[in-house]
Amino acid sequence: MGWLIALAVIAALAFLPLGIKAKYDADGAAAWLILGPLRTALYPSQKTEKKPKNEESAEPERKKKSGEGKKGGSFTDFFPLLDAVLKLLGELLCRKLRVKKLQARIIMAGDDPCDLAVNYGRAWAALGNLVPLLERFFVIKKRDLQVECDFTADKTLIDAQLELTITLGRLLHLGAKHGIRVLREYLKIVKLRKGGAVQ
Repeated sequence: MGWLIALAVIAALAFLPLGIKAKYDADGAAAWLILGPLRTALYPSQKTEKKPKNEESAEPERKKKSGEGKKGGSFTDFFPLLDAVLKLLGELLCRKLRVKKLQARIIMAGDDPCDLAVNYGRAWAALGNLVPLLERFFVIKKRDLQVECDFTADKTLIDAQLELTITLGRLLHLGAKHGIRVLREYLKIVKLRKGGAVQ
């Protein structure tokens, strides 16, 4: 009986949705982490850590003593990872991600009715070309795209919301399939940087 309960728990976890919810409006950008029914704020952070004044004053002195700071590694070292990462992204974008909600309201601004009408038509044409492309890569459950005109506004505004999820089981499958290859290539890079030979 115990193994049946464990199997049911594993099956339930496999269908647990993970994802990100993003929003942009007049108040600025915001993002949340989705874990099943839970939502955790990512940006802006609910807790903002403030450094003590003595640490803030000591930080520039430490940078002066240590010089200009650490230099970055060579970007070309990571070229071997590109093939594995691109294959992972290609499979991830092959309708593996689910868009639970896609909302966008574009408010076109302008005092010239002729120019505003042209821009209004262009905005709808752009959305018309964008939607089939999005549906090619994502499963979109709810979509609400609108374009409006405002002759009194000073600038064009946008109010958008996106909720993107993937099940834990599908994410683990992709990680097992492509993660090992990415890790193997990364370990080769580490070995080369240490002066070792790669077979």
